[in-house]
Amino acid sequence: MTDQNDIYFYEPSKGHGLPHDPFNAIVGPRPIGWVSTRGQDGSVNLAPYSFFNAFSYTPPIIGFSSTGEKDSVRNARETGEFVWNLVTRDLAEAMNATCATVPYGTDEFALAGLTAAPSRLVGPPRVAESRVSFECKVSDIIHLRGHDGRPAAGWLVIGEVVAVHIARHLLKDGIYDTFNSGVVLRAGGPSAYATVTPENRFDLTRPR
Repeated sequence: MTDQNDIYFYEPSKGHGLPHDPFNAIVGPRPIGWVSTRGQDGSVNLAPYSFFNAFSYTPPIIGFSSTGEKDSVRNARETGEFVWNLVTRDLAEAMNATCATVPYGTDEFALAGLTAAPSRLVGPPRVAESRVSFECKVSDIIHLRGHDGRPAAGWLVIGEVVAVHIARHLLKDGIYDTFNSGVVLRAGGPSAYATVTPENRFDLTRPR
């Protein structure tokens, strides 16, 4: 049991008093929302979001949250589509390159030396080098707010996965091999990331 006299306590609205906000590091590691979109003008955007996750099996629904109404949110609103691309260790530096703050309309695929592959059911391209991609149709865009109703900085984009692309070598006896995919996760702090490897695995059987 944790010693309750040795607990650091703070109220976020009053500041954390630490060198770096611990919130991101505590809620992690998290999957990276590497999102490609296309604007109404035809321009393509590719950007990573550290607030990303899955929310539903049927239908499959994922979402990413942007701090501020950035290009991905704008494009998703204009066209109603986006693509999520899996970030793996070999693509980490390219993903990081797409973090750059550049003018609207800049092609981050070209900026990061990536290949844009056509999607099947949506307009935005996939990252050809990525081992997994989800083609998504936007189901909701929500301006987040605090418990007092005041608008927050975040915009949550939620989409239904309408098509899935998986590299065949990651399907072992029909089961997706998370631990050998090379997936990269955001681990909080100013620069920390993590990977999942077979050595990290343990199994639990759910009680019935």
